[in-house]
Amino acid sequence: MKFAAVKEFDNFYEPVIKEPFDMKGKWRMKHFKNEHPIVLELGCGKGEYSVGLAKHFPEKNFIGVDIKGARMFIGAEQALKEDMKNVAFLRTRIDFIADFFEEDEIDEIWLTFSDPQPKKVNKRLSAPPFIERYKKILKKGGIVHMKTDSDLLFEYTEEQIAEQNYECLELTWDLYGELPENIDPVTRDIFHIKTHYEKLFTSRGSVIKYCKFKIH
Repeated sequence: MKFAAVKEFDNFYEPVIKEPFDMKGKWRMKHFKNEHPIVLELGCGKGEYSVGLAKHFPEKNFIGVDIKGARMFIGAEQALKEDMKNVAFLRTRIDFIADFFEEDEIDEIWLTFSDPQPKKVNKRLSAPPFIERYKKILKKGGIVHMKTDSDLLFEYTEEQIAEQNYECLELTWDLYGELPENIDPVTRDIFHIKTHYEKLFTSRGSVIKYCKFKIH
């Protein structure tokens, strides 16, 4: 029911496999109708983080990306009901993300509670194969954010930042416990936005980790 319904929303896009995607390179012009920065949330789940960010930053455009359309129904419906013009949703596998955005079209990427993929290192969203995809669409100096409850994924990401010489801007192993003194006030201000999964994890005692880095 939800998957069928969300397909009819004008803020939801589901590209046809092996057909040209006419939004590529034209998101600002055709959907958002402004020249504001575009931020992607990869693996957006129910879309509540994309919606929360869009509310907090009306001067930016947000696109939540996930493969499960029924999940995104919740965020997409909320955005429509609240007449939010700066948030949209895209149903696709993140493996193909570079097929739907042009070079330099994206300003920031959020990885929120991604699957840590304990047995498949190259499937982690901070692994080199995915970073190479992000490089194709991120502007020079574009930022990648990660929030996770997974020690495994966060330790791996911290190692990648060091090994690949990414520019680490902020990093904390206890987001709600000990924030770095020099953390960006804007970043600090948005930490109250929590996904369904984050609320679930924190209720079980999980410690939330966060980092922000540049890959170019």
